[in-house]
Amino acid sequence: MQHLVVERELELQLILSADHSFPVPARLGYRSDDPYAVHIAFHVTSEQPVNWTFSRDLLVEGVFRPCGQGDVKVWPTKVDGRGVVLMALSSPDGEALLQAPAAQLAAWLERTLRAVPPGSEAELLGMDGALDQLLAR
Repeated sequence: MQHLVVERELELQLILSADHSFPVPARLGYRSDDPYAVHIAFHVTSEQPVNWTFSRDLLVEGVFRPCGQGDVKVWPTKVDGRGVVLMALSSPDGEALLQAPAAQLAAWLERTLRAVPPGSEAELLGMDGALDQLLAR
């Protein structure tokens, strides 16, 4: 079975304070062989990109309303009249507040939802078949 990949390069803003931010190139990635997750590689000043993986559902919901807890929180807002999505990321290595353009993020998410419609993820993983085999033993 061929796996689908939906990627997009997108420039995010790393928010340092109310008046200071700087651009951070990022690659958004979605793979049908990992259908519940989205992957974001942030290309910061380090040699290797900083990679984050979290729930696609969380990001989809965060385009419309505040959601998340713990390491990842996502919420929509407006900045200078433009719709943006803020992502607060927290790890033992530090914290970051990133801003993504809402329209571009939503368009990419829509592509992932067309590639793997919500509710069909388990079929791709073959979980039902594996569970049936396990229970048959």
